[in-house]
Amino acid sequence: MQKIINIAEIVISLLLIISILLQNRGAGLSGAFGGGFGGYYTRRGFEKFLVTFSIILSSLFIILAIVNLILAK
Repeated sequence: MQKIINIAEIVISLLLIISILLQNRGAGLSGAFGGGFGGYYTRRGFEKFLVTFSIILSSLFIILAIVNLILAK
């Protein structure tokens, strides 16, 4: 059981890395200092899908990590 969870964590982490790298908003340091895009921005299409997909993957990763921790005891 724990081996399956470990494999699932690896797959989810790779998918999470790919989905984060595909997002291009705030790629430079100008976003950290308030520069770049000066107005309200709504996500549409594939970018919205990537954001929700990243949130779902990160939630699954956290849940699997907690389950893995509980089973390790």
